[in-house]
Amino acid sequence: MKKLLAFFALCLVMTPLALAKVPKAEKKALLDLYESTNGDHWIKKWNLNAQVSDWYGVKVEEGHVIEINLFRNNLMGALPNSLGALKHLTKLNLAFNNITGELPEGIVLLSNLEVLKLEMNKIKGEIPESIGAMENLQELSLFNNFLSGNIPEGLGNISNLKILNLSSNSLSGEIPSTLGDLVQLESLGLFENDLYGFIPREMGNLVKMKELVLANNRLTGAIPEEFGQLASLEVFQIQNNQFNSFENLKMMDSHQFLVFDYDDDNNKNDFKDINFSKTRMADTKFEDDIDND
Repeated sequence: MKKLLAFFALCLVMTPLALAKVPKAEKKALLDLYESTNGDHWIKKWNLNAQVSDWYGVKVEEGHVIEINLFRNNLMGALPNSLGALKHLTKLNLAFNNITGELPEGIVLLSNLEVLKLEMNKIKGEIPESIGAMENLQELSLFNNFLSGNIPEGLGNISNLKILNLSSNSLSGEIPSTLGDLVQLESLGLFENDLYGFIPREMGNLVKMKELVLANNRLTGAIPEEFGQLASLEVFQIQNNQFNSFENLKMMDSHQFLVFDYDDDNNKNDFKDINFSKTRMADTKFEDDIDND
């Protein structure tokens, strides 16, 4: 009987320890991150002799790393490719650091990731086309880095995306029409890049959009008339581009805007004096389709 009681007592002691441990591959990914970003100089360092669940900014659940939050923690250096081993990760916030190098290929393997925040770093190179495989992403924030190349068409595959901010980089080329497939999108920031060409009319599908910032690029053509469908839009900034027509802005209800910035040297319309009605949207085919879903 005493042996049986001792066995149960041992199990009670060992269970928390077992739950605190994470797979070797996940711990190695964390150690690689610590080493490659100069962990000895972090503001809040990890005690590598402690359990992973006790490391600053790391959340462990059911024996797996599910969150890493090292916001403004003086990370310096490139991200390791082994981050892809953190298969259960749902949130990764490494914003406001000094991370350099390119986005590691392994990052697209984080299929359960819902939030990826890497803004205010020094990351260079292109956004991988395969980023579209991160189908559970709801927020992708990469603003204020040194990213170059085109905006990947594959971003249109991330159907749950609500926030996409790629502002203040060196992205070039045209805005891919596939962004119009992101029907859950509420905020899109492409401010201050080197984007050119027309705004895709497919972006008129983004009826949940509340914030759209396209300012400081080289966009041309006209504002798509489909933008009249963006009845949820509150912040709309398109100034400092090369548009040749603002006529279709009259299709929008400017009374909905908290911020509305555009420039038109040839025709200074005060849209707030125009009497728009939000109910006009109910007559469009697109709105009818939404109501029937």
